[in-house]
Amino acid sequence: MPLPSGPEPWFGLTPETLRFLEIHPARAIAIPGRGWRDFGDAVMLFSGSEKEPFFNRLTGIRWPDDPRAFDARLAAAIELFAALDRKPFLWVTPGLSTPSDVVERLAANGFVDQGGGYDMLLVGDPATIPDVPMPRGAVLERWNQPSPADRTALAEALALVIGEAFYIPEVRWPSLIGEISLTLEQPRFHAYVLRLDGEPVATGERYTFDGASYISSIGTRPAWRGRDFGKLITLALARDSIAAGIDLVYLGVYADNVRAIRLYQRLGFRLLGTRSSDMLLEHPR
Repeated sequence: MPLPSGPEPWFGLTPETLRFLEIHPARAIAIPGRGWRDFGDAVMLFSGSEKEPFFNRLTGIRWPDDPRAFDARLAAAIELFAALDRKPFLWVTPGLSTPSDVVERLAANGFVDQGGGYDMLLVGDPATIPDVPMPRGAVLERWNQPSPADRTALAEALALVIGEAFYIPEVRWPSLIGEISLTLEQPRFHAYVLRLDGEPVATGERYTFDGASYISSIGTRPAWRGRDFGKLITLALARDSIAAGIDLVYLGVYADNVRAIRLYQRLGFRLLGTRSSDMLLEHPR
């Protein structure tokens, strides 16, 4: 199927497809101990073991415009988070989430924007992008449902790269290894590792299912940055998604990561819609 080609910023995608793409990342990272539920007017991602808001959030929000009805729905959501012993955290996107002033209404109720980002949709053919030369001694590995014998070592390599690339404290690496090990068991998950002379130096991943590919966790260890490894892996992820027959290929990027946004634009991605807001309840009423 062809890549989306309609006018920006929604590229001709239907409201149903746009909501599907809002929910797809939450479904992608659901593993044993972490699940999702569709309430019809919002989707919740919940982790039984992790309290980080990233793994405990509502998204795909379509709440009523009427102030009284909205306040009642918000109160019910806050009660749900309280029952789960989690801080209320909502991902909302102006132009998709409703009501249209949902960010302002949440702010008036004590929620604070943690700094949102953008989804970026692949609209350009990655086959037209020149290859990134592989340096001597470099090997790009592609993994999908590795055997149990390979899983532990691979999870440790991925945790090393992700931990250093995203400045995750080493004290959290053991739990990160466990999370990655569970994720590697999922058929939808594809892990990419770039090794240089045997050392894992960069990584990226894609969750490919239900006709879409969610590209995530593109990172390079600090000592090996500046060599276009992120570009190399992103291009491989995009090309492999297309080769798998996928026409909805997207990724998320923080709004302040201008360098990454420009890189992805050069590879054929475009900003999908408006900047999202990650709203965390910090001043309960």
